[in-house]
Parts: sequence; C-alpha cells; structure tokens
Amino acid sequence: MKKRLCVAGVVLGILVTCGTLPAHASPGPRPGGRALPLGPSDLSESRTTTTLQPGVILTRIVRGDDDPSLRWTVEVSIPGGETSPDPDAPPTTLKDRASADELAARLRQDGFQVRVEEVTTERTVDYAGGTLGWRVRVGSFDSQAAATAERTRLRTAGHTGSAVFTGWDGGAADRGPWHVDVLTIDPHAFRGKLEASYGPDIENRETTSALANAAGATAAVNAGFFVLDPKAGAPGDPTGVGVYDGRLLSEPVNGRPALVIHDNGRRTQIARYTWRGRITTRGTSLPLNGVNRVPGLIRNCGGGEGGRPTPLPLHDVTCTNPDELVAFTPDYGAKTPSGEGVEAVLDAHDRVVELRSPRGGQLPEGGTSVQATGNRVADLTALARPGTRVNLATTLLDDRGRRVTPSPETDIVNAAPELVRDGRLHVTPVTDGMVRPDDPSWYYGWAHKRNPRTLAGVDAAGRTVLITADGRSTEALGLSITESARIAKALGLRDAVNLDGGGSTTMVAGGRVINDPSDAAGERPVGDALLILPRRDGA
Repeated sequence: MKKRLCVAGVVLGILVTCGTLPAHASPGPRPGGRALPLGPSDLSESRTTTTLQPGVILTRIVRGDDDPSLRWTVEVSIPGGETSPDPDAPPTTLKDRASADELAARLRQDGFQVRVEEVTTERTVDYAGGTLGWRVRVGSFDSQAAATAERTRLRTAGHTGSAVFTGWDGGAADRGPWHVDVLTIDPHAFRGKLEASYGPDIENRETTSALANAAGATAAVNAGFFVLDPKAGAPGDPTGVGVYDGRLLSEPVNGRPALVIHDNGRRTQIARYTWRGRITTRGTSLPLNGVNRVPGLIRNCGGGEGGRPTPLPLHDVTCTNPDELVAFTPDYGAKTPSGEGVEAVLDAHDRVVELRSPRGGQLPEGGTSVQATGNRVADLTALARPGTRVNLATTLLDDRGRRVTPSPETDIVNAAPELVRDGRLHVTPVTDGMVRPDDPSWYYGWAHKRNPRTLAGVDAAGRTVLITADGRSTEALGLSITESARIAKALGLRDAVNLDGGGSTTMVAGGRVINDPSDAAGERPVGDALLILPRRDGA
C-alpha cells in the first residue's frame, strides 16, 4: 500500500497536510525524518504537517495504538528491613534483592498477589547501566481505579505504594501509543525570531502559553530547568545557565550542557559552559558565587568549591553554601532576597549607595547589588564602602576555558543530559549529575522510565528542531532518556539535548496549547520558554 496524503485545506493562512504511512510501506522522504524507533517495526505511524509561518513547520506524529497487554499495577515502596544493607534507610521504589524478597514475603502473608522484578537499564556513553535494583509489585488490573483500590487496601495493611501503568516501564515490545510534536525552523526561509523569555522577572513563574501570547509568538515550547520549591530558592529561577539578549542572568551549573540560539534562531548549537564573576574596586577584587539566585541555595548543585554535599552537578538536589557572594540585576524581580548578611547596593553608575543589613529590598533605577552571607560579609563590607565605584563583571567560558561573548541576538538556556553529538547517540547522565549510586530509584523514575519530554537540537541542514512528547497517561506513554536520544537521531538531529520535561513539557501553536501537559492542574508555570516570533514590519 502506498503512503496516503491529503491536503486538509488552508485555514487562517496555514497550510495543513496530513499523511499516514503503514508500517510495511516504503518510508521515502517525508516530514520529520524516518519512522520513530519506538515499539515493534510493524506499528502504524501517522504524521500531520502544518506550516505555521515561512520557515516554520509543525509535524505531529502519532505512533502505535492502544496495547491491550499493558496493565495497571501497584508499585510498593520497599523499606530497609532486616536484610537491607541499611535497615534505617527510607522506603524507596528500588532496593536490593533481599530487601525486595523480604517485603514480598510479608505481602503474601497479608494475602496480596505479589511479584519481585529485576530492573535493568541501558548503557550510555558514560554509564555502564545493568541492574538498577529490584521492585515489588502487586496485582494486575485493567483500570487505574482498580489499581487505586488495591493501593488503598495495601495502605490499610500498613504498606505504601502508587498505582502505575506498565506502559511507562519502557518495554521494547510495547505497542504505544506515542504522541510527538516537532517544530522545525529552517534558517533559509525563517524571517522571524527565535528567542528565550523568562517573562517579567526571573524570580516568578509563568506558563509557556502566557509567555507566548504576551510576545505574540507563533509557537513556543518550555525551556530549561528551574526552581520549583521555595525551599530550593526563588521559584522560576533557572537552575543553570541563562543568557537572554546576550546578557548572563543566571550562572551555569558547572559544565552542564546548554542550548545556544544564535542570531535570533539562524544558528543553533549545544555547548557546555562554566563561568567566573568578580566584584572589583581600588585594585581589590572578590570572586562571585552566583547571579540572580538566593544566596546559599544552589539547585542542581555544580556551584564549585564550597558547595555541599558536592561541587559537581547533581540533578534535583539543592546544594548549600553558607559563605557566598551573589550579584543581582533588576531582572531578578521587584526586590532582592531578604535574609541575614549584607547587601551592597549600586546605582546606575556602579557607585555604592547603601550597605544594608539584613539584606534584601528594591534596587535603584538601573542599579544592581551584591549580597554576602557568612564569612563573605566582612569581605564585602571592607571592599564596597558607600561612595565607592565598583566594577561588577561576569564572564562565560566554554569547555576549553575560553571566554565567550554572546551577542545581543544570542540566547542560552540550561539543559541536560546531552542526547546526540555529531550524529551519534551521546547520552551523558553521569556527567550531568543524573546518576546517584546511593539512590537508584531516582534514576529509575526520571531517566529509565517513560515521562513527558522536551528535546531540542539542530539537524545536518542547520535547522533548529524543538520536540515535545506527551506522557504519564495511557493515551501517550512518553519516552525514557535513551528513547529520547533515539527519537532525536531518527528525526535527523546532528546534535540534541534534553530540556525540562515532566509536567513542564508544553508546546504552544496558534495561541493555544497543542499537547497534553501531564499535571493534574493543567499547564504548569515554568521558568523560561523558547518563543518563535513572526517577522515584524521593519525588522
């Protein structure tokens, strides 16, 4: 059977074309690259393409269909127990085999149908993979409601757990379905702008659709990781490098990858950055620890010397450092963070107009500040006396330690892990702080299992590609991190990286959210977003 194409028509100036490719048909040239490497090779796959504006094409891919072999079950949290290497460890999803068997025996005594399953994970470029641990599951159900009822019965018996769908496990034989949306930006035809936006200020969150609509964007996706919990910093603050209109407004997480948008979207790359910052006056200088973040709290770690428990990247962990110097620009918000310490407030001419303690408050028009905590208070107090002119400088460095000077048309958003490099699979969870030897359950839930994902990169033709995959439902299974890499490669990306995902994954087109965000409350407010803007008259 041949590939079928239909032209659905022109709506509001947008050309919509749909096509279905049966699995046994010859793939041939088609939008978005070759068939997605998900599930068995005989799965059907349909693609719908929409030209959103010159040089910007949206491709919606639906692969597979409902798989009756996939079921609901209850995953039981495994306590330490008598046989555990650490009997006092908190309950987790994965444990050693002896601890899993011990729990299973107790569950059988309580009358539950239980099974112990080994979980193995794929090798990556920097991770050996293999056995992550053992999980304990109870029952097999054809509905979430039935699994939830069994979970309630488990809780009554003194156990904890959650209802999960086996399609999220990442089985190679699963038949779907998968929903993937792809935005392709061709620099040869694109006359608009691709830029990153954090909204009115850095410290607060906005939805991707709100950021898109405020800017009049044709399309948008969520961008980098950000602080969500106020205990980890200022919600909305990027947890990694953030460069907007060429200005460094959030420092890198020590060497983690980033998506770099040059020349308003005409050129894109994946790069790894470090940085340095200094406050200098009268020939004396002090090193900075951060930019536009709550002092002492380093989300995703990687803050260098002094960060605890590690100076290296450690994803979804908040490292601490009691002794910090952090610079603030007016982009941060209405007020700088309050707390113990001292703050040198600078006017628009870089002159110290106030040393305030406790720290926190408004900045002068066009002014900046530097906050000090712990043993850095004395250093800042001695250097930044009122009336003194202070030079505040930050420098972005590439992976060879060379200075990088972004242009006003360059935006950089944080990401991790890398997925594809030079056209080859290149997944880097260890390098980017996503493997915890003492907590395999975290890698299991975030990387090994399927989740909603947002991916980005550039193909061999120099086109920027932004991808979202829905997940955490029975209608869309989501992707593991290694599946994400294979998807990016299959879609023709030469270099690709993972942006924030999970409940943050959102794609907007034509003023509305077109994917299915997984949070029960709907679209999640995020830290920043990538916006595709139309050409403006005179631009």
